[in-house]
Amino acid sequence: MQAAATAIAAATVNAAQLLGLAGEVGALRAGMAADIIAVEGDPLADVTALKQVRFVMKGGEVIRAD
Repeated sequence: MQAAATAIAAATVNAAQLLGLAGEVGALRAGMAADIIAVEGDPLADVTALKQVRFVMKGGEVIRAD
């Protein structure tokens, strides 16, 4: 499980920090820009769950909802 959490953090919060955007993106909290996905299953238990995206929200607009 630790490896999956590390990989997900590298793609989100760590990437935002490296790009100098940590105050704007990389986390899901009030006041930050966020694009959101939802998957079936637990990506921390099985990171391949991220291949089966069921819901996408970009800029506050639902793009996909299976």
